Amino acid sequence: MRNVLLHLLILSLFSCKSSPSQEASEEFIKGVYGNPGTLLKAGYSFDSLGMNAVFVRSGSLNREFYDNSKKQGVKVFVEFATLNGKEYLIDHPDAWPINEKGLKSPPADWFMGICPTHPGFKAFRADQLKEILRDYEVDGVFLDYVHWHAQFETPEPLLPETCFCNRCTGAFEAAIDTVIPAETIAQRAEWILKNLDPQWRKWRVEVLNGWVEDMGEILKSQQPAAKLGVFHCAWYPSDFDSALYRTLGLDLTSLAERVDVLAPMLFHHMTGRPTSWVGEYVSWIGQTLKVEEGGKLQIWPIVQAHNKPGIVSPEEFRKVMIEGSKFPASGIMMFSDQSLVEDPEKIRVMKELYSKERPK
Repeated sequence: MRNVLLHLLILSLFSCKSSPSQEASEEFIKGVYGNPGTLLKAGYSFDSLGMNAVFVRSGSLNREFYDNSKKQGVKVFVEFATLNGKEYLIDHPDAWPINEKGLKSPPADWFMGICPTHPGFKAFRADQLKEILRDYEVDGVFLDYVHWHAQFETPEPLLPETCFCNRCTGAFEAAIDTVIPAETIAQRAEWILKNLDPQWRKWRVEVLNGWVEDMGEILKSQQPAAKLGVFHCAWYPSDFDSALYRTLGLDLTSLAERVDVLAPMLFHHMTGRPTSWVGEYVSWIGQTLKVEEGGKLQIWPIVQAHNKPGIVSPEEFRKVMIEGSKFPASGIMMFSDQSLVEDPEKIRVMKELYSKERPK
């Protein structure tokens, strides 16, 4: 009898243990990006809209919003504007990205990047992230603007060559153990691009990888269960003369090794793409990175409802939400909250789609 009971106990223990796929399985993420508090002020509640997550800019995060979100049972993910340097440059002009002519690279449309090797700026961002994590227990942090100075959210992207400041070229020189035989910044830039272009591009990617690793280490050391995500330019490797890698400094395979979630910025209207491109890109990135259901890496696209430039109709919004939710996506969010408040029909579309397990 004792043996029978022991056998039954062992069987019950194994039957209660979840399989790896069950343990990895998580609820499909359905969220809104920007300042979702706008929806609350307009009289909506997150749970009534079918949302289970908010993606809030760090500047819009406050205790009232956080507590309200948690009471409604939604996950709180914080956007962290990593390499957006506009405000920092006011008092720290030495952090301005320098172009191949030795001049300050002008703002790229509305965006102003920064030199990623500036130690003071990195310390500044690290302190900001630590402060957020001290004040709030978050479900994750999504690094934004993780790229060298450029502007890609437009049909005609602005893709300057940066950064050739003495700090950057000196670090590059040390990394490859080579003396650059030139004196002025313009001369050094010309020599690098002519003689060491592949090494230069690879080094730039490694600089950004270092940022992701360092910010990720801060996050995981303080809140190990929180997810590390990255919003990134949704270009194919060959687009714009391989600008994703060459100019922005992004290698998606490298990023995938360092984060929990990739959030491709699938802003179809801003970039002059058809709605079908959203689903095509999601499929492509899944195949390229070998994303598996229940695997470590997750794909949570961000799609456009925002009416700038032009107008994104409710039906168009519906299409990109459905396209962006296709496998291997395990979550989706839309930009922005304000566009929902301005158009109740878009609210209705989102609520209808979010009432389902996976928007379709």
